[in-house]
Order: sequence, then C-alpha cells, then structure tokens
Amino acid sequence: MPVPVFVEDVVRLRKVHPCGGYEWRVVRIGADIGLKCLTCGRHIMIPRTVFERRLKAFVSRSPLFEAPSSSDATDPSSQ
Repeated sequence: MPVPVFVEDVVRLRKVHPCGGYEWRVVRIGADIGLKCLTCGRHIMIPRTVFERRLKAFVSRSPLFEAPSSSDATDPSSQ
C-alpha cells in the first residue's frame, strides 16, 4: 500500500543532496513525486517507488493530512 503523501509535506530523505540538504517539500503527487530542495531550491521528479524507499521521515505534514474528526462535522438535524 502506498505511503500517504500530500502536497506541502516536508520530508527527510536518506541520501544527502549535493548542496548538503536532507529536507524536501512535496510539490507534485502522482506516479512520480515532485520535490523541491529546501536548501538550494532545486526541483526533482522521482518515481513513487523510489521515493518510498528513500523516505526516512516526515518533518512536517500538510494540513490535508489531518482528517476531520466526527465532532467537526455539522449535523444537519441540529440546525
């Protein structure tokens, strides 16, 4: 099962980028994952399978990752 990844997630990869940075911002989702280096600003595209192998940790998650709880849902019968 694929790792849930969202645009604006900040991730740490296992290998260092040549500029010295480990952290990347996700800018595109699909079969390929688009990443932007937070140190130098370089954009890369890597296949999702390679991304999942290289992923070490999520530094911060996108607000989209937070699923709304059932108490946040508006109950139409209470109106």
